[in-house]
Amino acid sequence: MTGKHSAGILVFRGDEVLLGHMGGPFWSRRDVGGWSVPKGEYDPDEEPEAAARREFAEELGVAAPTGELVALGSARQSGGKVVTVWAVEGDLDPERVVPGTFTMEWPRGSGRFREFPELDRVAWFDLDRAREKILAGQRVFLDRLAERLA
Repeated sequence: MTGKHSAGILVFRGDEVLLGHMGGPFWSRRDVGGWSVPKGEYDPDEEPEAAARREFAEELGVAAPTGELVALGSARQSGGKVVTVWAVEGDLDPERVVPGTFTMEWPRGSGRFREFPELDRVAWFDLDRAREKILAGQRVFLDRLAERLA
């Protein structure tokens, strides 16, 4: 495995999916294209499915719903990262989410480090609305889920 790899879990209920809005200053004013499948990077020695479950829990502060994971495959993002996603049917109250955090220098070059949430909010969207909100490189996962549900 070369390059960066991420794995995530897309929760769905009926024709709705749960997306997270990316945290941090770059994404704070961006709505369209600022939402993502809860996911994160993993090391070459970690199984992608295990990484997806771990990252879901780290990003949302709750475990992914139990249930059969449906493989939605992988897709290369514009920056070169390969993202692998599974879907699972379930329900999750966005109010229960306690996002993990990351630290970065902000403003850049200031020498000051601040903590930001991995995801600053999560919400349910029907598939059409989700296609508008999600990062362009992740729309393929919504399409693959829609095919599976059809």
